[in-house]
Amino acid sequence: MNDNPTIINIGREFGSGGKEIALRIGEQLGIEVYDNELISKAAEQSGFSKELFERSDEKRSLFSFSSFFGAERFGSSNNYVGDNELFKIQSEVILGIAQKGPAIFVGRCSNYILRDMQCLDVFISAPMEERIKRVSERLGLDKEDAASRIERQDHTRQTYYNFFTFGNWGAASDYDLCIDSSILGIGGTAGFIIDFGRKAGLIK
Repeated sequence: MNDNPTIINIGREFGSGGKEIALRIGEQLGIEVYDNELISKAAEQSGFSKELFERSDEKRSLFSFSSFFGAERFGSSNNYVGDNELFKIQSEVILGIAQKGPAIFVGRCSNYILRDMQCLDVFISAPMEERIKRVSERLGLDKEDAASRIERQDHTRQTYYNFFTFGNWGAASDYDLCIDSSILGIGGTAGFIIDFGRKAGLIK
């Protein structure tokens, strides 16, 4: 086993249970999971409003500085912070965390951002009926609304990932392991990923 820290990047279809699986893995390995926390860290390090990062979370956008700081600070409403600037800030946060020690990252193109580091890259999917059931129960939506929410969210994530990585969101070639969470369930999938990572020498 080498001295590299355990870094796991988890991409996921909406409603596949990816975040829950990441948390299970984190609990079992004693490793911090970074998802929404990245937004807070990015905002803190950049000096921009946390709301700016929340609105742009895994989706492409263009924002006016004056929307968050007031026009008087910049003197004009023509000052903008766009996709590339926000992605760069968030990328620096992810890289900084990964360089300090073990971490599990959920989404946010982390497998691409950390492509020069030794990581376990995983993509989690599930059949649409399973995802509809999970999203419906979690958000209190009927099946039709849940299906629409899934379609929108997946499209948003795919557009974001493909734009910044020049890759294909969910494509097996971009990951070490692609797994259907409906087969083993949340706990079973987490355990399988850990076992796979250890056998591959990517999890200590």
